[in-house]
Amino acid sequence: MQQSKILLGLLISFLVLVCCDSNRVFDTYKSVPNKWHKDSIVSFKVTPPDSINVYNLFVNLRNTNDYKYNNLFLIVEMSFPHGKTIKDTLEYRMADPSGKLLGTGLTDVKENKLWYKEQVIFKEAGDYTVNIQHAMRENGKVNGVIELEGITDIGFRIEKP
Repeated sequence: MQQSKILLGLLISFLVLVCCDSNRVFDTYKSVPNKWHKDSIVSFKVTPPDSINVYNLFVNLRNTNDYKYNNLFLIVEMSFPHGKTIKDTLEYRMADPSGKLLGTGLTDVKENKLWYKEQVIFKEAGDYTVNIQHAMRENGKVNGVIELEGITDIGFRIEKP
């Protein structure tokens, strides 16, 4: 009986924390199959809430201990409603110098909230599309990593500053 009260208390605490994320405007994840192929693009269709306020944008990522690199290179492309496209190649640190994976999480799955852009105003009305693709390469090799292991989910988040 005591154990079920503790579990119920933990569940309620978790729900309060998740539901009370008042800065969140858009936050969704898409699962990656066993390995993230270099040609696989994860896309998010976003309808911004307004064209006045500023927002911070993040790439969210879940990875396991199977991720064997200290960094991560991503190509992130944002397409605007009227045809303009911005493409960025971004590098993120994924492990500390000892090789321990960064991110939050108590299990072997780590969650990383990676800065994409800050103080963004969505001036154009309509839907925006955000495409995310990995661009990993191994040292000394010309061709990229074809199948990246250890990434389980890719997400995109918009929040109020």
